[in-house]
Amino acid sequence: MRKLAVVAFGGNALLRAGQNGTISEQEQNASNASQSLVKLIKRNYDLVLTHGNGPQVGNILLANTAGNKLYGVPDMPLDISVAYSQGFIGYILEQQLRNVLMKEDLESDIISIITQVLVNKDDPAFKNPTKPIGPYYKKDEAEKIMAETGSVYKEDAAGRGWRKVVASPTPLVIFNRKSIEQIARSGHIVIAVGGGGIPCYYREENFLEGIDAVIDKDLASSLLASQVRADKLFILTDVPKVCLNFNTPQQRSLDRLNIADAKRYLHEGQFGEGSMGPKIKAAIKFVERTGKDAIITETTLLGVDDGGTRVTMV
Repeated sequence: MRKLAVVAFGGNALLRAGQNGTISEQEQNASNASQSLVKLIKRNYDLVLTHGNGPQVGNILLANTAGNKLYGVPDMPLDISVAYSQGFIGYILEQQLRNVLMKEDLESDIISIITQVLVNKDDPAFKNPTKPIGPYYKKDEAEKIMAETGSVYKEDAAGRGWRKVVASPTPLVIFNRKSIEQIARSGHIVIAVGGGGIPCYYREENFLEGIDAVIDKDLASSLLASQVRADKLFILTDVPKVCLNFNTPQQRSLDRLNIADAKRYLHEGQFGEGSMGPKIKAAIKFVERTGKDAIITETTLLGVDDGGTRVTMV
């Protein structure tokens, strides 16, 4: 019996900290990530893939800003930048995954869907930006940019540097979700909700418009997973398991985490808002909506028995 899994890749699945961001680097990272997906395919999972875009959309904005200063190129709104990133990241993932499937003598159509996601224009997130995008900076560099541009930068919870933060409203409705489920359950691989989806709102009745924000990829993936009735949600990050007291001498990894404890640890501040926090919240929402498990782990542990942290109802 086939099962359906939603696999949420982080932005670092294609562009890792310390890399220059070349296409060849991103293609190699996508190829590595794709090899782990084969384990799930061989365990009879149909797949919906989602991905982050924090590094990529930040670089798109940087390039656009440079073009504006040098040549008067019009500014690109953030929703358009997200759509741009969905297209090129989907292409890279699709191509590298197809290469891996052919090596494994597996065959499947791979379809990238440009995905809009409805948000509330009055969401309080617009008054409190928290979503990190773009490259890391040293503190003095970030302070200089903030003074010059009025943008907001915050220090990364894992101590990797300072990043620009933007509004991250709650996803409400994922468009084309019925088609996404139908295609995936037909045995094809779907890439959707890239970067959390393109944020849009109803400016007036029956009239959609984009809005300047980046939706959290994990929360959007969780919503999508519940709406397509997925059997499991895999949330991928750069650590093998969820940890308490992360990056301290008292650090302890968790094999299992029920939602009651997950909520308590969130309240205690164990999980940073710019790192593990959204992943825990996304896992909780999926488990509460469906009663099924979510797995938080790194790419190489996909499909490995007892790999990662299993988030459960009890």
